[in-house]
Amino acid sequence: MQVRREAKYRRRRAVIGGVAALALAGTLTACLSGGDEDPGEAAGDQQVADPTPTGDDASATSAGVSDGFQDAAGQTAEAEATDDASEPTEDGPVAAPPAIPSDESFMERIDYITGGITPKSVVASGAGLVIANNMMYSHTSTVYDAQSRELVETLSDEVVPSELGVEGHPGTAKGSPVEAAWTDDGKFAYVSQYTMYGESFGKEGFDACTPADGVGPSLLYRFNAETMEWDQAIEVGAVPKYVDITPDQKTVLVSNWCDSTISVVDVETAQEVKTIPIAAAPRGIEVLPDNRTAYVAAMYADKLFKVDLETGESEVMMETGRKPRHLNLSADGKYLFMAVSGNDTIYKIDTETEEVVDQVESGREPRSMILSSDGTALYVVNYYEPSVAKISTDDMELLQKEPTDANPIGITYEPITHTVWVACYGGSIYVFDDTLASDPDA
Repeated sequence: MQVRREAKYRRRRAVIGGVAALALAGTLTACLSGGDEDPGEAAGDQQVADPTPTGDDASATSAGVSDGFQDAAGQTAEAEATDDASEPTEDGPVAAPPAIPSDESFMERIDYITGGITPKSVVASGAGLVIANNMMYSHTSTVYDAQSRELVETLSDEVVPSELGVEGHPGTAKGSPVEAAWTDDGKFAYVSQYTMYGESFGKEGFDACTPADGVGPSLLYRFNAETMEWDQAIEVGAVPKYVDITPDQKTVLVSNWCDSTISVVDVETAQEVKTIPIAAAPRGIEVLPDNRTAYVAAMYADKLFKVDLETGESEVMMETGRKPRHLNLSADGKYLFMAVSGNDTIYKIDTETEEVVDQVESGREPRSMILSSDGTALYVVNYYEPSVAKISTDDMELLQKEPTDANPIGITYEPITHTVWVACYGGSIYVFDDTLASDPDA
């Protein structure tokens, strides 16, 4: 990266669980259209992911997964629920800081969720629910109770647009959910729909698209956690992917993959009020506490953009390695964490100086990330390894790595139970308890 002033390629101390090429039954066709791969790698609407690294791409591994957990070959899961880490109130459980700082605790797998799911993303509400958006052709989102980890609702993406505030599309339509962002109170989740199938939506989306392809605009759905249904839809750009909400909760931002733009949505009016040009394949978004400055990763442009949400102006903040994908921001806005998938690296950026101050290789093809509720740990899924890595945000030290099923792509931190949920595209969600004082197997 051009802005790097000092290289710190330290070998991190690691409490590394065996990261394995898992014994998968047959070939796993995990990454369908919407998988954010390079246009040259796509094969029609479907791509077969290679879950087993070889040669120079392979990380240190050991075979298998922990006893008592099911893998794709059909082993039996014996999961035990974690103790409730928060005190319940009349309104239900509330989040509390972890008893042990997250950069000092140890992750242990406690659950393995399956059952007709193909999760691309998973996001905790912070108020007791977790939503997972399944691969676009599944046409469903699934909602889980954060404590019991039981399925509480399966949402079809079929809607009547006119009933949700969108005119010009008579009858019913189907969507294709991608990512979600919850409001701070946990009452609503905004879910992007990769493309819409219905009357007057125009040309369907595809991953290798450009603005010149004329792909039609899509919708952003709003999920109501009280009624357990979609209660609103908003027209945004072509192939919307990542969703973020400004700290003041007044604005929703959506990255439009095919348009190379960001949609700025006003929460009160439920309307797109502005579009801001970025560059090829915008994805990850984060907003500073000032509610005005946003950062956007443009995957196929290999750039990180800085955006003024008031003026609608954007500028290149830095050139990155190949495929910058996901962004996380520290609560105080001081540090931005960026996953650059093609470099297998997570970068820590000082937002005041706009320079990279540290970095670590998390594994092969890091994709989504999430910070712990106390901000001391960053969790990253490595799509081609396959694994989940835990990193200290203070010194970017690799603390722990655990194997998962093939193609882990989504991740969230649940702040009530202090658990980490990992969505694996092929059909599973791993749940890790991150409250242990040490490795129980050590």
